[in-house]
Amino acid sequence: MTNAPATAPEHPPALDRVPSGIHGLDLILRGGFLRGGVYIIQGVPGAGKTILANQMCFTHVASGGRAAYVTLLAESHTRMLQHLRPMSLFDESAIPERLYYVSGFKTLEDEGLKGLVDLLRREIRGQKASLMVLDGLVAAEETAGSDREFKKFVHEVQTHAAMHDCTVLLLTSGKPGPVRAEHTMVDGLIDLDDQVFEVRTERALQVRKFRGSGSLRGRHPFRITTDGLVVYPRIEAVFGTPSAQDRPTHDRMASGIDGLDGLIGGGIVRASTMALLGSTGIGKTTFGLHFLARSSEAEPGLMFGFYETPERLRLKAAALGLDFEGLERSGALEIVWQAQGENVLDELAHRLRDAVRRRGVRRLFVDGLGGFVESAVHPERMSRFFSVLSNELRALDVTAIYTMETREIIAPTLQVPINGISSLVENMAVLRFVEARARTRRLLSIIKTRDSDFDPALQEFEITGRGLRIVGPFARYENLLSGQAHAPDAPSPDASAPGAGPSEPPPGRGDA
Repeated sequence: MTNAPATAPEHPPALDRVPSGIHGLDLILRGGFLRGGVYIIQGVPGAGKTILANQMCFTHVASGGRAAYVTLLAESHTRMLQHLRPMSLFDESAIPERLYYVSGFKTLEDEGLKGLVDLLRREIRGQKASLMVLDGLVAAEETAGSDREFKKFVHEVQTHAAMHDCTVLLLTSGKPGPVRAEHTMVDGLIDLDDQVFEVRTERALQVRKFRGSGSLRGRHPFRITTDGLVVYPRIEAVFGTPSAQDRPTHDRMASGIDGLDGLIGGGIVRASTMALLGSTGIGKTTFGLHFLARSSEAEPGLMFGFYETPERLRLKAAALGLDFEGLERSGALEIVWQAQGENVLDELAHRLRDAVRRRGVRRLFVDGLGGFVESAVHPERMSRFFSVLSNELRALDVTAIYTMETREIIAPTLQVPINGISSLVENMAVLRFVEARARTRRLLSIIKTRDSDFDPALQEFEITGRGLRIVGPFARYENLLSGQAHAPDAPSPDASAPGAGPSEPPPGRGDA
């Protein structure tokens, strides 16, 4: 007798997912909760647990599922629905046929945990629920005579959830802290928190455990809006590896600045990043407007700004002879503006990336990076954040210019707002004022263009009604970078004398 050849063991089928329907959360969970799993959602009062659970219920029934919402010592159903009704997620027609609300507190009081388990089982079977929420797990824990009894309760809930293929959310109050017995038993644990940072607060979500699947680690900020929870997965986690393959090229993109492209090898290298540093009023925004004025159907542009409204930007562009309104009408250009309030750093980054992908943007002008820095509750993130965001934009074939404002208007030193920024960008240029013969002049200095030649000479530029243009090298002067230029061979050379340097430009327009 011969033995039959051994066969490889069959792999069990992958567990189905139950999407939360919450923007950003399914990305963090890599597709949603696992069908038949039991998950604890815990957080401080007001963190958003009830809204999260109801939002998931309404989304679930809208996609064809059925849900039951059981409360224990929570707000009354009438009050809860009154709070939910103004939100876009609320659908009156789903209640009670597809989404059923029931109070389990009296059953818990009269019959204890065993009675509550029986109630949950009846609701799952009677409603044919594929999603169940138990709001008020802390009341069940307080009813338990011992830790063992409470663990047995959680185990029985898991058994019925798996048996009926019903995903269960257990909501409870609490802060992240010591591991409790029930944490080791359930399939997942998600913390919601609302932390104070000096004078502002920021809500955040953290997946502390997710059995059977990976998830995006760390804290992810979220907002509660009229559409429910909106979660913004942390940029360093979601785009640690860019979403597309980076394809570097030597192709160039016109800067739109008269006289600049010849100084930097024919234009800005495509899919690269330029940091444009300078003090207030030097011309950073004007520089960016010229860059965006070259937007077209083949090279769509995006203005992502914090400081000036779209109306003011259109007016400024028109004063420079740039037709932004025409570019917007044709679809070649979009202006996305966000007021400087209590912005969320990762929300801004996702908004920027979404705008880039929506229109296939190739020209991006961000005015300026200070808006991101001021939105960060953890400023130490900025170097990593900017590096990951820039890599993602490069992979999307975006040529980007970011402005950064320096503190001093005229000074021998420059302070960069983000540590290590010079190593994260391919191109860097500094716009600065300099005093010469009792007048201020504008100078451009190219600090770097990675893997490319450039003209290192300090260049004077001017801003007039015809726009921004490079005048030429600022010759016959020294000590320029101190902000106080002087000719080495004459204290005050006459402007009209041969070889004395560039002629005096007409008074320039101010620029933010």
